[in-house]
Amino acid sequence: MEKLQAAIEKARRQRDGKSPVRRSQERPAKPPASMSEAWAELEPFELSSSVARKNRLVSLNGGSSAGPFDMLRTRILQQAINNGWKRIALVSPHSDCGKTTTAANLIFSFGRQTDLRTMVLDLDLRRQGLAKVLDLQCDGNMGDVLQGKKSFADHGRRFGENVAVGLNSGEVVNASEILQSSQTKVVLDELQDDYEPDVMLLDMPPLIGADDNFGFLQNVDCAILLAEAERSTIEQVDVAERQLSELTTVMGVVLNKSHFSDSAYGYGYGTA
Repeated sequence: MEKLQAAIEKARRQRDGKSPVRRSQERPAKPPASMSEAWAELEPFELSSSVARKNRLVSLNGGSSAGPFDMLRTRILQQAINNGWKRIALVSPHSDCGKTTTAANLIFSFGRQTDLRTMVLDLDLRRQGLAKVLDLQCDGNMGDVLQGKKSFADHGRRFGENVAVGLNSGEVVNASEILQSSQTKVVLDELQDDYEPDVMLLDMPPLIGADDNFGFLQNVDCAILLAEAERSTIEQVDVAERQLSELTTVMGVVLNKSHFSDSAYGYGYGTA
């Protein structure tokens, strides 16, 4: 607990007093290109209906099943626009809260928001995460991109015309050190400059069990806490929310895997 508190204090000091990191001076100059060209260079991917059914990706084809995720997308956009937020972390108190499945469903919900460009990055570097849920093979991982070993242009994938995705092929060594490094901030700034996403969703590791988040969340504008109904305890959610509030702004809390009746909300949506 003392180690965790020390990490929080360190992150708070960095967030309050650290001067912005300049863009890397070692990047080779490249000719200007329109954003459409930069996005078009990303390798596209599609998702089969069978994979979507198997992995509960109900947002793929829209409709009533996608309703809860479309509503979450809209609430995210409303707060992001009102507050000028672009980088939004998705965090859970512990593993298996449905965070990555939610992130994957948001890919398709944001994909239907065709007037916006969205970037979804899997920064839970200790597992395969999004690549597994999307049933995609990838060469390398976001750890390589954050360390400058691989460009996002070569690594990133694209769904439709307006959603860019960063995946992991497996566990990354020294995940905590990578996420907390100043180089990571430089790369995130470069991605924002190069691709100009309207929203950047960052699928982060669980708070419990590692210090990956505590040095990284200074790099985001806000965070959403996703808990699991009937499994995440009130104490776990309370502790996680307090920890998040010390590191960044908490946009809200989402109760995942919750069963409710249609009549309770009147939306006509099924169970999320």
